[in-house]
Amino acid sequence: MNITSNDALLVIDVQNDFCPGGALAVTDGDAVIEPIHRAARHFQHIILTQDWHTPNHNSFASVHPGKKPFEQFELNYGVQTLWPDHCVQGTYGADFHPALQLTRAELILRKGFRPAIDSYSAFFENDRTTPTGLAGYLRERGLNRVFLAGLAYDYCVGYSALDACRLGLTAVILRDACRAIDLNGSLAAIELESAAAGVELRNTADLSA
Repeated sequence: MNITSNDALLVIDVQNDFCPGGALAVTDGDAVIEPIHRAARHFQHIILTQDWHTPNHNSFASVHPGKKPFEQFELNYGVQTLWPDHCVQGTYGADFHPALQLTRAELILRKGFRPAIDSYSAFFENDRTTPTGLAGYLRERGLNRVFLAGLAYDYCVGYSALDACRLGLTAVILRDACRAIDLNGSLAAIELESAAAGVELRNTADLSA
């Protein structure tokens, strides 16, 4: 699969809290780093996203009395999974994993910083209407195909890919450079949605410059 100057590698949330030992660790989360580095060699354009929550964010179970992490809760924009406190602004958990070395990245997009609303997708908050600005950035740079990798496959990676397709971009998930949470069937659900939306699944070995 030939990578061109109109392609971007979108590296999603490879942060300490999503890796082993973190507050919301994805199993083998740090295993995505090597394939991401392998893929990055082929791309002129690399974009990183960073979950960046305020303390006492509305998506944290700890701010809702009697609620526990991973329970569902109705918020004004719909059903929200409640999470352990994670990726709080300025903390070690919010930092990129130290083994992730992508100094060529031209943009770091922070999301989830609005206290009242969560943000899985790199393109929209969880109300599915409030934009992050990434679509405009890609459009102005002439980047029309995004390759996605990182954490977690069945949440932030998958939602970003779906929104990319919804915006008319071509979206390719690099499956070997992702790991999933698989909470209550979330892995099977995102794979069905992705297939229906036209998201492509590839591996890093398929890439060439």
